[in-house]
Amino acid sequence: MIVKQDGRREEYTKDKLWVSLMKACAKRPLATGTIEKVLEDIGARLSNVGRSEIPSKVIGEMVMEKLKDLDRVAYIRFASVYRDFRDIESFREEIDSLLEPTTNSEVPSNQLSFLEEKKPMPPPQRRRGRKLKLTVEKST
Repeated sequence: MIVKQDGRREEYTKDKLWVSLMKACAKRPLATGTIEKVLEDIGARLSNVGRSEIPSKVIGEMVMEKLKDLDRVAYIRFASVYRDFRDIESFREEIDSLLEPTTNSEVPSNQLSFLEEKKPMPPPQRRRGRKLKLTVEKST
């Protein structure tokens, strides 16, 4: 059972969480099955908690933790709804926290960095094929 912030109680449904994740991850370069893996991980963690009632805040934080490592744009999308930012400054602070270097400052492999310039790849080399000799025989 999920306990909402206003005190309401509701059954945990994987489908409802799936819809939220799909919205956050829409048009993002994620590998097939990534969202299902996140749902499985969160479901397993909720099962291991061992409580019959879990605050919705706990689930929201689990989702944001996963999305932050997975895709920063999806994280911001989810956080903007979940945290219900009251003003642009609080939203900006959240974005700035993503740009600050951390001890594990590597950008996830599926993320493009806005901070570092990458050298463009050289154009592909053209292959030269063999010239074919065509001979035409005259028939008399």
